[in-house]
Amino acid sequence: MHASPAIPGVTIGLAELLEIRHHLRQIQLFSKDERRSPLIGLHQSRLRGRGVDFDQVRVYQPGDDVRTIDWRVTARTREPHTKLFHEERERPVLLLVEQSPALFFGSVRGFKSVLAAEVAALFGWAALQHNDRIGGLVFDGQQCSEVRPRRSKQSLLQLLGRLVRANQALASAPPAASPGHGLPRALRRAREILRPGSLALLIADERSLDHAAEQQIDLLAQHCDLILVPISDPLEHHLPAAGLLRFADAQCSLVLDSNDPRVREAWQQQARERQARWQRLAQKSGLALLPLSTGRPLLEQLQAQLQAPQRSRQA
Repeated sequence: MHASPAIPGVTIGLAELLEIRHHLRQIQLFSKDERRSPLIGLHQSRLRGRGVDFDQVRVYQPGDDVRTIDWRVTARTREPHTKLFHEERERPVLLLVEQSPALFFGSVRGFKSVLAAEVAALFGWAALQHNDRIGGLVFDGQQCSEVRPRRSKQSLLQLLGRLVRANQALASAPPAASPGHGLPRALRRAREILRPGSLALLIADERSLDHAAEQQIDLLAQHCDLILVPISDPLEHHLPAAGLLRFADAQCSLVLDSNDPRVREAWQQQARERQARWQRLAQKSGLALLPLSTGRPLLEQLQAQLQAPQRSRQA
């Protein structure tokens, strides 16, 4: 299947995802040498695995290397513990990117599906520049396309190609053809692929978080570093007073009186509850949370969020 020309803001093409690598000059997402990553304010993003510099001891988890068991701590606590080290080699980085019909929407600068693809490409190029192994899962409500992590530009190009095909398919596929988000299934597959010490970046619709997905995120976070990137659109947070608004898909329709302040407040309250759910999950599991919106340029949002922890520590 050959990719069609991109429709700006609606779909994205491979040329745009290749061009994103030049934006790395404007922002540093991963650490270089011994310097800590700007993400350190949100998340302990240094790789932990086998290496030469001791980091910490934690409870042994299935999949850990038995050669790193700390027998003294194990004997004292009567529970298996393993040593963790700062890793000097490349780490596996897995991009989990949603491209479901729920993301095929936008009211300002572009569609959420396009923003999700741009975020994935930016982090993919950053990981490759950092000499990490890069792979990914592109998923919707029915299927999940997989590229195993490798330290290869071809691996990233393969992932971007699959991302472009999934993105452009949204413009022709009816919403009913791909129900749901498929997020729990993608997270389960990520757990099967990744070894302890890997980094996973979850780029998904803000509306996709449910109980099953939360459970899978908790399990994945026990083995890997994880960054959560929920994608939203300003219209999903604030309903304008614009009279009767009709929302429809292939299965149902809904008419809202946006002039009614009670309707607008209920709409905003639902958005606040979704945001709070992501925040509680991140805090509970100690994860980075980078919420992004189609309402502002990507780099502007990332720079503001990466600088925010530094400002709070200086205050």
